[in-house]
Amino acid sequence: MKFPNEDDLRRERTRFMTTIESLTDDEFENGTTLCDGWTPRDVLAHIVGTDKLSNYLKPSGLTISRGNAAMVRGSHELSRAELTAQGWAAADKPSIDGRMMAWLYAGDCAMHHQGVLRGLGKPHDVPAESAAAIFREGKAWRYLNAKPMRNRVIPTTPGGEPWGRGPEVHGTTEALALWMAGRRGIESELEFR
Repeated sequence: MKFPNEDDLRRERTRFMTTIESLTDDEFENGTTLCDGWTPRDVLAHIVGTDKLSNYLKPSGLTISRGNAAMVRGSHELSRAELTAQGWAAADKPSIDGRMMAWLYAGDCAMHHQGVLRGLGKPHDVPAESAAAIFREGKAWRYLNAKPMRNRVIPTTPGGEPWGRGPEVHGTTEALALWMAGRRGIESELEFR
């Protein structure tokens, strides 16, 4: 059985893994990302870890933050090659959990991919289908954080649609989504009206 957005999930994870493979060891282990305190290695551990929802249900992972922290800690026992192999496996053959949650995880992966690229100062062009996934993720984080959207976001590139109420914020679909998800340093790319 194929789930909605399953192909999107595979595509985003494959793009992410291609970037991970291209990083030097120093970038992989010590590089900056838009996720506070996470290196590209840590982001990869998160992507691998989210493929199994049970990783959030362990005693140490009863919240998203604690679950993510446990995934990252556990990955430090693995070599880069071992963790990368797990990343490719999650891209090629997502678990049933990953496939069921593909509508969310495709955007999560696309957003983290942009966070790695931007954090390392690498080109970060976003294909329209990735922008749409990132925008879905940004909107989901507004709900997950229980923060009401006090602005109307107006994307200036394909992949998103105007959303919310209040004073307008204009920007690329990617930048708006990153901002909605709480990534720092994006405000300079947005126009607040």
